[in-house]
Amino acid sequence: MRAKPILLTVAHRLAILAYVVFALFPLFWLLKVSLTPNDLLYTEGVRMWPSRITFDHFAFVLKHSDFPIFFRNSLIVAGSTAIVVTILASLSGYALSRFTFRGKYWIVGLMLLTQMFPLVMLVAPIFKILSPLGLTNSLTGLVIVYTAFNVPFATFLMQSFFDGIPKDLEEAAMIDGATQFVAFRQIILPLTLPGIAATLGFVFTAAWSELLFALMLISSNSASTFPVGLLTFVSKFSVDFGQMMAAGVLALIPACIFFLLIQRYLVQGLTAGAVKG
Repeated sequence: MRAKPILLTVAHRLAILAYVVFALFPLFWLLKVSLTPNDLLYTEGVRMWPSRITFDHFAFVLKHSDFPIFFRNSLIVAGSTAIVVTILASLSGYALSRFTFRGKYWIVGLMLLTQMFPLVMLVAPIFKILSPLGLTNSLTGLVIVYTAFNVPFATFLMQSFFDGIPKDLEEAAMIDGATQFVAFRQIILPLTLPGIAATLGFVFTAAWSELLFALMLISSNSASTFPVGLLTFVSKFSVDFGQMMAAGVLALIPACIFFLLIQRYLVQGLTAGAVKG
């Protein structure tokens, strides 16, 4: 009888280990190809690690390509989008959670409706709207588009966190003389830091890896983001896998650093927002 719980525990741990290996294997292969010399990519066959490694691909990407420009543009777009969306979602999520006003459910319905359209279907209308305003081939245009598409989901995410905070805290603060805004800023926001971290992480990742709108709205290398920049390593007759994978490894660094900075709140945010009370 005692052996059964032990076997279940071992099986559970092995299943988790297998899942982790499965999830991390593409990242390992990305690193492996980025360190493999071009002359070994097709001659050694499938190997877990090359017989010799090189950093030439990284050197080329950093010194002889436009990747630093793509990298900078992605940081600007993803960071700006994450900050703007989180601010707007915090305010709108708080309003939906705490106030009852005319048209509230119509607004919620419209926000849900925006999530039902395929993105491909919206490229042409968005391009037609942004083009007369001079916002195509512009990082500002990308930030506006990304903000518009991420605000609805982020609002619902933040609303779930505000719903989990008792209204009594605000009422007690207002009885002591605080205004609604002061109560929101000094009491409610600090309690929703896990939700803010989760929202920042979701929006930053979505904007950092978005390809469709960046490809359709941007026409010059000077305004291209990292996902579009990866396509420059694909020529008409060949693909430089080593350089492409090296660029991919470098592009993972900001996302990893970002999540390391918010990991303190992220796990709480991904779970607490799903439970009320």
